[in-house]
Amino acid sequence: MFALATVVMTSASVQQASANPKYSGIVIDAKTGKILYSDDPDGLRYPASLTKMMTLYLTFEALSAGRISLDSKVPVSANASKEPPSKLGVRAGGSVTVEQAIKALVTRSANDMATALGEFIGGSEDRFARMMTNKARALGMTRTTYRNAHGLPNTAQMTTARDQARLGIALRQHYPQYYHYFSTRSFQFGKQTIGNHNRLLGSVAGVDGIKTGYIRAAGFNLVTSVQIDGRSIVGVVIGGTSGASRDAQMRKLVKTYLPKASRGANSNLIANTPSADVGPAVASANTAASRMALPNDGPLPQTRYENEVASASAFAPTSSRAAVQAMEAATRPSAPVPAPMVPPAEVAQARQAAAVEVDEVTTSSTRQATGWVIQIGASPDKNSAMALLESAQDKGGKVLNSATPFTVAFNKDGSQLYRARFGGFSDQSKAVNACNALKKKGISCWASLQ
Repeated sequence: MFALATVVMTSASVQQASANPKYSGIVIDAKTGKILYSDDPDGLRYPASLTKMMTLYLTFEALSAGRISLDSKVPVSANASKEPPSKLGVRAGGSVTVEQAIKALVTRSANDMATALGEFIGGSEDRFARMMTNKARALGMTRTTYRNAHGLPNTAQMTTARDQARLGIALRQHYPQYYHYFSTRSFQFGKQTIGNHNRLLGSVAGVDGIKTGYIRAAGFNLVTSVQIDGRSIVGVVIGGTSGASRDAQMRKLVKTYLPKASRGANSNLIANTPSADVGPAVASANTAASRMALPNDGPLPQTRYENEVASASAFAPTSSRAAVQAMEAATRPSAPVPAPMVPPAEVAQARQAAAVEVDEVTTSSTRQATGWVIQIGASPDKNSAMALLESAQDKGGKVLNSATPFTVAFNKDGSQLYRARFGGFSDQSKAVNACNALKKKGISCWASLQ
Protein backbone atom coordinates (compact mmCIF):
# COMPACT_ATOMS: atom_id res chain seq x y z
CA MET A 1 0.00 0.00 0.00
CA PHE A 2 1.34 3.40 -0.67
CA ALA A 3 1.13 6.58 1.35
CA LEU A 4 0.24 9.50 -0.82
CA ALA A 5 2.33 12.42 0.32
CA THR A 6 0.62 15.57 -0.86
CA VAL A 7 2.78 17.79 -3.01
CA VAL A 8 0.48 20.16 -4.84
CA MET A 9 1.86 22.13 -7.75
CA THR A 10 -0.52 24.31 -9.70
CA SER A 11 -0.35 26.55 -12.71
CA ALA A 12 -2.79 29.19 -13.89
CA SER A 13 -4.13 26.90 -16.60
CA VAL A 14 -4.68 24.05 -14.16
CA GLN A 15 -6.31 26.29 -11.54
CA GLN A 16 -8.97 27.32 -14.04
CA ALA A 17 -10.50 23.85 -13.73
CA SER A 18 -11.27 24.53 -10.07
CA ALA A 19 -13.86 27.13 -11.07
CA ASN A 20 -16.08 24.17 -11.99
CA PRO A 21 -17.62 22.81 -8.73
CA LYS A 22 -17.78 19.29 -10.17
CA TYR A 23 -14.08 19.23 -10.96
CA SER A 24 -11.51 17.17 -9.11
CA GLY A 25 -8.18 15.89 -10.29
CA ILE A 26 -4.98 14.17 -9.30
CA VAL A 27 -1.66 13.08 -10.85
CA ILE A 28 0.37 10.37 -9.11
CA ASP A 29 3.89 9.18 -9.79
CA ALA A 30 3.09 5.50 -10.40
CA LYS A 31 6.57 4.42 -9.32
CA THR A 32 6.73 6.18 -5.96
CA GLY A 33 3.11 7.02 -5.07
CA LYS A 34 4.01 10.70 -4.73
CA ILE A 35 1.20 13.11 -5.55
CA LEU A 36 2.44 15.56 -8.17
CA TYR A 37 -0.84 17.49 -8.46
CA SER A 38 -4.21 17.44 -6.76
CA ASP A 39 -7.40 19.46 -6.66
CA ASP A 40 -10.06 18.18 -4.23
CA PRO A 41 -8.79 14.60 -4.70
CA ASP A 42 -11.03 13.20 -1.92
CA GLY A 43 -14.21 15.02 -2.90
CA LEU A 44 -17.03 12.59 -3.65
CA ARG A 45 -18.00 12.44 -7.31
CA TYR A 46 -19.95 10.19 -9.68
CA PRO A 47 -17.62 7.80 -11.52
CA ALA A 48 -19.82 7.36 -14.61
CA SER A 49 -18.12 4.86 -16.94
CA LEU A 50 -14.91 4.91 -14.92
CA THR A 51 -16.95 2.27 -13.08
CA LYS A 52 -16.03 -0.16 -15.85
CA MET A 53 -12.41 -0.09 -14.65
CA MET A 54 -13.53 -2.06 -11.59
CA THR A 55 -15.72 -4.32 -13.72
CA LEU A 56 -12.62 -5.10 -15.76
CA TYR A 57 -10.43 -5.50 -12.65
CA LEU A 58 -12.74 -8.25 -11.40
CA THR A 59 -12.84 -9.77 -14.88
CA PHE A 60 -9.02 -9.86 -14.99
CA GLU A 61 -8.98 -11.35 -11.50
CA ALA A 62 -11.34 -14.13 -12.61
CA LEU A 63 -9.19 -14.79 -15.67
CA SER A 64 -5.99 -14.88 -13.63
CA ALA A 65 -7.54 -17.27 -11.10
CA GLY A 66 -8.73 -19.64 -13.84
CA ARG A 67 -12.42 -19.21 -13.09
CA ILE A 68 -13.10 -18.11 -16.65
CA SER A 69 -11.13 -17.87 -19.89
CA LEU A 70 -11.00 -15.29 -22.65
CA ASP A 71 -13.01 -17.69 -24.82
CA SER A 72 -15.74 -18.28 -22.21
CA LYS A 73 -19.19 -17.41 -23.50
CA VAL A 74 -20.90 -14.53 -21.68
CA PRO A 75 -24.70 -14.82 -21.94
CA VAL A 76 -26.62 -11.60 -22.57
CA SER A 77 -29.75 -11.45 -20.41
CA ALA A 78 -32.85 -9.39 -21.05
CA ASN A 79 -31.66 -7.18 -18.20
CA ALA A 80 -28.31 -6.56 -19.91
CA SER A 81 -29.79 -6.09 -23.38
CA LYS A 82 -32.09 -3.31 -22.11
CA GLU A 83 -29.23 -1.08 -20.97
CA PRO A 84 -29.19 2.29 -22.77
CA PRO A 85 -26.33 3.36 -25.07
CA SER A 86 -23.47 3.24 -25.37
CA LYS A 87 -23.95 -0.46 -26.03
CA LEU A 88 -22.84 -3.30 -28.27
CA GLY A 89 -26.45 -4.15 -29.11
CA VAL A 90 -26.46 -7.92 -28.62
CA ARG A 91 -29.99 -9.27 -28.29
CA ALA A 92 -31.24 -11.05 -25.19
CA GLY A 93 -30.38 -14.72 -25.40
CA GLY A 94 -27.22 -14.04 -27.40
CA SER A 95 -23.68 -14.27 -26.14
CA VAL A 96 -20.19 -12.86 -26.63
CA THR A 97 -16.79 -14.09 -25.54
CA VAL A 98 -15.13 -12.62 -22.47
CA GLU A 99 -12.50 -11.06 -24.74
CA GLN A 100 -15.15 -9.41 -26.93
CA ALA A 101 -16.85 -8.03 -23.82
CA ILE A 102 -13.54 -6.66 -22.52
CA LYS A 103 -12.86 -4.88 -25.81
CA ALA A 104 -16.42 -3.53 -25.94
CA LEU A 105 -15.97 -1.97 -22.47
CA VAL A 106 -12.58 -0.50 -23.28
CA THR A 107 -13.53 1.01 -26.64
CA ARG A 108 -17.26 1.75 -26.85
CA SER A 109 -17.81 1.67 -23.07
CA ALA A 110 -20.71 -0.70 -23.74
CA ASN A 111 -23.20 -0.69 -20.87
CA ASP A 112 -24.91 -3.90 -21.97
CA MET A 113 -21.61 -5.78 -21.92
CA ALA A 114 -20.72 -4.39 -18.48
CA THR A 115 -23.97 -5.76 -17.06
CA ALA A 116 -23.53 -9.06 -18.89
CA LEU A 117 -20.02 -9.48 -17.44
CA GLY A 118 -21.27 -8.56 -13.98
CA GLU A 119 -24.05 -11.13 -14.13
CA PHE A 120 -21.69 -13.73 -15.57
CA ILE A 121 -19.01 -13.31 -12.90
CA GLY A 122 -21.15 -12.37 -9.90
CA GLY A 123 -24.32 -14.35 -10.60
CA SER A 124 -26.48 -11.22 -10.46
CA GLU A 125 -26.17 -7.49 -11.02
CA ASP A 126 -26.66 -6.74 -7.33
CA ARG A 127 -24.13 -9.29 -6.11
CA PHE A 128 -21.49 -8.12 -8.55
CA ALA A 129 -21.91 -4.55 -7.24
CA ARG A 130 -21.22 -5.88 -3.74
CA MET A 131 -18.10 -7.62 -5.02
CA MET A 132 -16.99 -4.36 -6.65
CA THR A 133 -17.36 -2.43 -3.41
CA ASN A 134 -15.57 -5.14 -1.48
CA LYS A 135 -12.68 -5.07 -3.91
CA ALA A 136 -12.53 -1.28 -3.71
CA ARG A 137 -12.06 -1.52 0.05
CA ALA A 138 -9.41 -4.22 -0.36
CA LEU A 139 -7.48 -1.94 -2.72
CA GLY A 140 -7.64 0.97 -0.29
CA MET A 141 -10.35 2.85 -2.18
CA THR A 142 -11.95 3.96 1.07
CA ARG A 143 -14.51 6.38 -0.35
CA THR A 144 -15.84 4.41 -3.31
CA THR A 145 -19.15 2.52 -3.40
CA TYR A 146 -20.56 0.70 -6.41
CA ARG A 147 -24.19 -0.09 -7.18
CA ASN A 148 -23.82 -1.32 -10.78
CA ALA A 149 -21.20 -2.52 -13.25
CA HIS A 150 -21.49 0.27 -15.84
CA GLY A 151 -21.74 3.65 -14.12
CA LEU A 152 -25.18 4.73 -15.28
CA PRO A 153 -26.87 7.07 -12.78
CA ASN A 154 -27.30 6.01 -9.18
CA THR A 155 -26.90 8.65 -6.50
CA ALA A 156 -25.24 6.18 -4.11
CA GLN A 157 -22.52 5.20 -6.58
CA MET A 158 -19.68 7.52 -5.67
CA THR A 159 -15.90 7.72 -5.86
CA THR A 160 -12.98 10.14 -5.65
CA ALA A 161 -10.13 11.10 -7.94
CA ARG A 162 -7.64 9.56 -5.49
CA ASP A 163 -9.54 6.27 -5.44
CA GLN A 164 -9.68 6.12 -9.24
CA ALA A 165 -5.94 6.74 -9.43
CA ARG A 166 -5.38 3.83 -7.05
CA LEU A 167 -7.52 1.62 -9.26
CA GLY A 168 -5.65 2.68 -12.38
CA ILE A 169 -2.32 1.83 -10.77
CA ALA A 170 -3.69 -1.47 -9.44
CA LEU A 171 -4.86 -2.52 -12.91
CA ARG A 172 -1.38 -1.94 -14.32
CA GLN A 173 0.44 -3.47 -11.38
CA HIS A 174 -1.70 -6.55 -10.73
CA TYR A 175 -2.71 -7.59 -14.25
CA PRO A 176 -0.03 -6.53 -16.73
CA GLN A 177 -0.88 -9.57 -18.85
CA TYR A 178 -4.35 -8.06 -19.52
CA TYR A 179 -3.66 -4.36 -19.13
CA HIS A 180 -2.80 -4.04 -22.84
CA TYR A 181 -6.52 -4.18 -23.64
CA PHE A 182 -6.80 -0.59 -22.44
CA SER A 183 -4.67 0.53 -25.39
CA THR A 184 -7.02 -1.08 -27.95
CA ARG A 185 -7.62 1.57 -30.62
CA SER A 186 -10.45 -0.33 -32.33
CA PHE A 187 -11.84 -3.81 -32.69
CA GLN A 188 -14.06 -5.64 -35.14
CA PHE A 189 -17.40 -7.02 -33.99
CA GLY A 190 -19.37 -8.54 -36.82
CA LYS A 191 -19.58 -5.83 -39.47
CA GLN A 192 -18.85 -3.08 -36.95
CA THR A 193 -15.45 -1.45 -36.51
CA ILE A 194 -15.62 0.06 -33.04
CA GLY A 195 -13.21 2.85 -32.15
CA ASN A 196 -11.96 3.86 -28.71
CA HIS A 197 -13.58 6.85 -26.97
CA ASN A 198 -10.21 7.77 -25.45
CA ARG A 199 -8.86 10.49 -27.76
CA LEU A 200 -5.50 10.70 -25.99
CA LEU A 201 -4.49 7.26 -27.26
CA GLY A 202 -2.18 7.80 -30.20
CA SER A 203 -2.15 11.57 -29.78
CA VAL A 204 -0.16 11.98 -26.55
CA ALA A 205 3.22 10.24 -26.38
CA GLY A 206 3.32 7.45 -23.81
CA VAL A 207 -0.42 7.21 -23.15
CA ASP A 208 -1.49 3.56 -22.95
CA GLY A 209 -5.07 3.86 -21.54
CA ILE A 210 -7.17 3.85 -19.39
CA LYS A 211 -10.84 4.96 -19.45
CA THR A 212 -13.29 7.75 -20.21
CA GLY A 213 -16.67 8.36 -18.61
CA TYR A 214 -19.70 10.64 -18.84
CA ILE A 215 -23.14 11.16 -17.35
CA ARG A 216 -24.72 14.57 -16.90
CA ALA A 217 -24.49 14.35 -13.12
CA ALA A 218 -20.76 13.64 -13.28
CA GLY A 219 -19.54 15.64 -16.23
CA PHE A 220 -16.72 14.31 -18.38
CA ASN A 221 -14.27 12.00 -16.60
CA LEU A 222 -10.95 10.51 -17.64
CA VAL A 223 -8.26 8.31 -16.10
CA THR A 224 -5.01 8.32 -18.06
CA SER A 225 -1.89 6.19 -17.77
CA VAL A 226 1.41 7.39 -19.23
CA GLN A 227 4.65 5.42 -19.43
CA ILE A 228 7.59 6.84 -21.36
CA ASP A 229 11.32 7.44 -20.93
CA GLY A 230 11.41 5.52 -17.67
CA ARG A 231 8.74 7.72 -16.09
CA SER A 232 5.22 6.62 -15.23
CA ILE A 233 2.17 8.57 -14.03
CA VAL A 234 -1.55 8.05 -13.64
CA GLY A 235 -3.77 11.11 -13.91
CA VAL A 236 -7.47 11.57 -13.15
CA VAL A 237 -9.80 14.34 -14.28
CA ILE A 238 -13.39 14.24 -13.04
CA GLY A 239 -16.17 16.69 -13.86
CA GLY A 240 -14.99 18.21 -17.13
CA THR A 241 -17.49 20.52 -18.80
CA SER A 242 -16.98 18.85 -22.19
CA GLY A 243 -15.01 16.02 -23.69
CA ALA A 244 -12.69 18.47 -25.39
CA SER A 245 -12.02 20.53 -22.25
CA ARG A 246 -11.47 17.36 -20.21
CA ASP A 247 -8.94 16.08 -22.73
CA ALA A 248 -7.24 19.48 -22.86
CA GLN A 249 -6.95 19.51 -19.07
CA MET A 250 -5.39 16.06 -19.07
CA ARG A 251 -2.93 17.05 -21.78
CA LYS A 252 -1.85 20.00 -19.63
CA LEU A 253 -1.45 17.77 -16.59
CA VAL A 254 0.63 15.24 -18.50
CA LYS A 255 2.83 17.94 -20.03
CA THR A 256 3.33 19.67 -16.69
CA TYR A 257 3.84 16.76 -14.31
CA LEU A 258 5.30 13.88 -16.31
CA PRO A 259 8.74 15.56 -16.30
CA LYS A 260 8.52 15.73 -12.49
CA ALA A 261 7.97 11.96 -12.15
CA SER A 262 10.74 9.67 -10.92
CA ARG A 263 12.83 7.42 -13.14
CA GLY A 264 13.59 5.22 -10.15
CA ALA A 265 12.74 1.57 -9.77
CA ASN A 266 9.09 0.59 -9.52
CA SER A 267 7.65 -0.47 -6.18
CA ASN A 268 4.52 -2.45 -5.39
CA LEU A 269 2.23 0.41 -4.47
CA ILE A 270 -1.11 -1.38 -4.13
CA ALA A 271 -1.57 -4.60 -2.17
CA ASN A 272 -3.15 -7.40 -4.20
CA THR A 273 -5.82 -9.36 -2.33
CA PRO A 274 -7.40 -11.83 -4.77
CA SER A 275 -10.90 -13.03 -3.97
CA ALA A 276 -11.16 -16.55 -2.66
CA ASP A 277 -12.65 -19.12 -5.00
CA VAL A 278 -15.90 -20.79 -4.03
CA GLY A 279 -17.30 -24.20 -4.76
CA PRO A 280 -20.72 -25.50 -5.74
CA ALA A 281 -21.83 -25.65 -2.08
CA VAL A 282 -22.17 -21.85 -2.06
CA ALA A 283 -25.79 -20.74 -2.28
CA SER A 284 -27.03 -19.18 -5.50
CA ALA A 285 -26.11 -15.53 -5.95
CA ASN A 286 -29.70 -14.85 -6.96
CA THR A 287 -31.19 -15.69 -3.55
CA ALA A 288 -32.79 -12.90 -1.57
CA ALA A 289 -30.20 -13.31 1.19
CA SER A 290 -27.32 -12.55 -1.15
CA ARG A 291 -28.82 -9.52 -2.87
CA MET A 292 -27.80 -6.07 -1.72
CA ALA A 293 -30.48 -3.54 -0.86
CA LEU A 294 -30.15 -0.71 -3.35
CA PRO A 295 -30.58 2.88 -2.15
CA ASN A 296 -33.99 4.50 -1.99
CA ASP A 297 -32.82 7.53 -3.92
CA GLY A 298 -31.64 7.62 -7.49
CA PRO A 299 -32.78 5.52 -10.44
CA LEU A 300 -33.27 1.87 -9.51
CA PRO A 301 -32.76 -1.06 -11.89
CA GLN A 302 -36.48 -1.50 -12.56
CA THR A 303 -36.68 2.04 -13.95
CA ARG A 304 -33.66 1.38 -16.19
CA TYR A 305 -32.26 4.91 -15.77
CA GLU A 306 -35.09 6.71 -17.55
CA ASN A 307 -34.71 9.84 -15.44
CA GLU A 308 -31.25 11.20 -14.90
CA VAL A 309 -32.49 14.47 -13.41
CA ALA A 310 -32.64 13.08 -9.87
CA SER A 311 -28.99 12.09 -10.10
CA ALA A 312 -27.96 15.42 -11.57
CA SER A 313 -29.75 17.44 -8.90
CA ALA A 314 -28.20 15.34 -6.15
CA PHE A 315 -24.71 16.71 -6.80
CA ALA A 316 -23.36 19.08 -4.17
CA PRO A 317 -19.87 20.63 -4.01
CA THR A 318 -17.83 18.96 -1.30
CA SER A 319 -16.69 22.26 0.14
CA SER A 320 -19.71 21.90 2.43
CA ARG A 321 -18.98 19.54 5.34
CA ALA A 322 -22.70 18.73 5.62
CA ALA A 323 -22.73 17.75 1.95
CA VAL A 324 -19.71 15.50 2.46
CA GLN A 325 -21.37 13.78 5.41
CA ALA A 326 -24.59 13.30 3.48
CA MET A 327 -22.73 11.75 0.55
CA GLU A 328 -20.71 9.51 2.86
CA ALA A 329 -23.93 8.27 4.45
CA ALA A 330 -25.40 7.56 1.02
CA THR A 331 -22.35 5.61 -0.09
CA ARG A 332 -21.96 3.49 3.04
CA PRO A 333 -22.60 -0.18 2.16
CA SER A 334 -25.94 -1.34 3.54
CA ALA A 335 -24.72 -4.90 4.17
CA PRO A 336 -21.46 -6.81 4.57
CA VAL A 337 -19.83 -7.25 1.18
CA PRO A 338 -18.66 -10.79 0.43
CA ALA A 339 -15.54 -11.31 -1.64
CA PRO A 340 -16.04 -14.67 -3.35
CA MET A 341 -17.67 -15.11 -6.73
CA VAL A 342 -19.88 -17.93 -7.87
CA PRO A 343 -18.12 -19.50 -10.85
CA PRO A 344 -20.14 -20.17 -14.02
CA ALA A 345 -21.02 -23.75 -14.89
CA GLU A 346 -18.23 -24.04 -17.41
CA VAL A 347 -15.45 -23.24 -14.94
CA ALA A 348 -14.40 -26.85 -14.53
CA GLN A 349 -13.95 -27.15 -18.29
CA ALA A 350 -12.04 -23.86 -18.40
CA ARG A 351 -9.69 -25.09 -15.69
CA GLN A 352 -9.03 -28.32 -17.57
CA ALA A 353 -8.27 -26.37 -20.74
CA ALA A 354 -6.01 -23.98 -18.81
CA ALA A 355 -4.10 -26.92 -17.33
CA VAL A 356 -3.18 -27.97 -20.86
CA GLU A 357 -2.21 -24.49 -22.04
CA VAL A 358 -0.02 -23.34 -19.14
CA ASP A 359 3.68 -23.88 -18.67
CA GLU A 360 4.35 -26.99 -16.54
CA VAL A 361 2.27 -26.43 -13.40
CA THR A 362 0.47 -23.16 -13.04
CA THR A 363 0.58 -19.65 -14.41
CA SER A 364 -0.35 -16.09 -13.62
CA SER A 365 -2.88 -16.02 -16.46
CA THR A 366 -5.14 -18.57 -18.07
CA ARG A 367 -4.36 -17.40 -21.57
CA GLN A 368 -0.85 -16.20 -22.24
CA ALA A 369 0.38 -14.24 -25.21
CA THR A 370 0.55 -16.43 -28.30
CA GLY A 371 3.38 -16.50 -30.84
CA TRP A 372 6.97 -15.75 -29.91
CA VAL A 373 7.98 -14.68 -26.40
CA ILE A 374 11.24 -13.63 -24.81
CA GLN A 375 12.35 -14.56 -21.31
CA ILE A 376 14.69 -12.40 -19.27
CA GLY A 377 15.02 -14.49 -16.13
CA ALA A 378 13.26 -16.25 -13.26
CA SER A 379 12.64 -15.54 -9.59
CA PRO A 380 11.25 -17.42 -6.57
CA ASP A 381 8.85 -14.52 -6.00
CA LYS A 382 6.20 -13.24 -8.44
CA ASN A 383 6.69 -9.61 -7.42
CA SER A 384 10.43 -9.93 -8.00
CA ALA A 385 9.75 -11.40 -11.44
CA MET A 386 7.51 -8.45 -12.24
CA ALA A 387 10.24 -6.11 -11.01
CA LEU A 388 12.62 -7.75 -13.50
CA LEU A 389 10.13 -7.06 -16.28
CA GLU A 390 9.58 -3.45 -15.21
CA SER A 391 13.33 -2.84 -15.04
CA ALA A 392 13.78 -4.37 -18.50
CA GLN A 393 11.01 -2.13 -19.87
CA ASP A 394 12.70 0.93 -18.43
CA LYS A 395 16.07 -0.03 -19.96
CA GLY A 396 14.71 -1.52 -23.17
CA GLY A 397 12.88 1.59 -24.35
CA LYS A 398 11.21 1.34 -27.75
CA VAL A 399 12.11 -2.30 -28.30
CA LEU A 400 9.54 -3.32 -25.65
CA ASN A 401 6.92 -0.64 -26.26
CA SER A 402 4.38 -3.08 -27.73
CA ALA A 403 5.42 -6.13 -25.71
CA THR A 404 3.21 -7.64 -23.00
CA PRO A 405 4.93 -8.50 -19.69
CA PHE A 406 3.74 -11.57 -17.81
CA THR A 407 4.96 -14.21 -15.38
CA VAL A 408 4.73 -17.99 -15.61
CA ALA A 409 4.92 -20.13 -12.46
CA PHE A 410 6.59 -23.56 -12.58
CA ASN A 411 8.02 -26.16 -10.24
CA LYS A 412 11.70 -27.00 -10.10
CA ASP A 413 13.00 -29.55 -7.61
CA GLY A 414 9.91 -29.05 -5.47
CA SER A 415 10.17 -25.26 -5.39
CA GLN A 416 7.94 -22.79 -7.22
CA LEU A 417 9.63 -20.23 -9.44
CA TYR A 418 8.32 -17.50 -11.73
CA ARG A 419 9.62 -16.95 -15.24
CA ALA A 420 9.68 -13.30 -16.35
CA ARG A 421 8.58 -13.04 -19.98
CA PHE A 422 7.44 -10.61 -22.66
CA GLY A 423 4.89 -11.70 -25.26
CA GLY A 424 3.37 -10.19 -28.37
CA PHE A 425 6.10 -10.86 -30.95
CA SER A 426 4.54 -11.94 -34.25
CA ASP A 427 7.54 -13.87 -35.56
CA GLN A 428 10.93 -15.25 -34.58
CA SER A 429 12.99 -12.46 -36.08
CA LYS A 430 11.20 -9.77 -34.06
CA ALA A 431 11.66 -11.72 -30.84
CA VAL A 432 15.34 -12.40 -31.56
CA ASN A 433 15.98 -8.77 -32.55
CA ALA A 434 14.36 -7.60 -29.32
CA CYS A 435 16.56 -10.00 -27.35
CA ASN A 436 19.69 -8.79 -29.10
CA ALA A 437 18.79 -5.20 -28.29
CA LEU A 438 18.26 -6.10 -24.63
CA LYS A 439 21.56 -7.97 -24.46
CA LYS A 440 23.35 -4.84 -25.63
CA LYS A 441 21.86 -3.11 -22.58
CA GLY A 442 23.14 -5.85 -20.26
CA ILE A 443 19.87 -7.78 -19.95
CA SER A 444 19.99 -11.56 -20.35
CA CYS A 445 17.39 -12.79 -22.79
CA TRP A 446 16.36 -15.67 -25.02
CA ALA A 447 13.49 -16.19 -27.44
CA SER A 448 11.14 -19.13 -27.80
CA LEU A 449 7.84 -20.06 -29.43
CA GLN A 450 4.93 -19.96 -26.96
